[in-house]
Amino acid sequence: MAKTLLLVDDSRTALMLQRAMLAETGYEIDTAANGRAALDRARERRPDLVLMDVMMPEMDGFQAVRAMRADAELASVPIIMVTTRSESVNVAEGFAAGCTDYLTKPFNARELLDKIREHLDRCEEAAGS
Repeated sequence: MAKTLLLVDDSRTALMLQRAMLAETGYEIDTAANGRAALDRARERRPDLVLMDVMMPEMDGFQAVRAMRADAELASVPIIMVTTRSESVNVAEGFAAGCTDYLTKPFNARELLDKIREHLDRCEEAAGS
């Protein structure tokens, strides 16, 4: 069964770019345009991994990550922050909120795929042990 990725970004262009980078991977792709929608989609679909932007309306990425970590059903889902906010204070806030990894834009498809595979592999190893 294909792994499901939830891409969260208020920029349609960013979502389109990430979809294009992931087009040939075989992953099932779901999207949300803000943190609140991401939380709803994650509760409904139970993704295997989330790519989360930081700056979004309604609920930013940090708030969404904290909410997912507080939800027992979503607490172990890997969440990679994907953002232009590369300042060390933002990276620290991302990890404090509970993100699994942090990737700054712009990035290339190889970087994105390597991070996704790394965290999905870890989840499979943890489930198998």
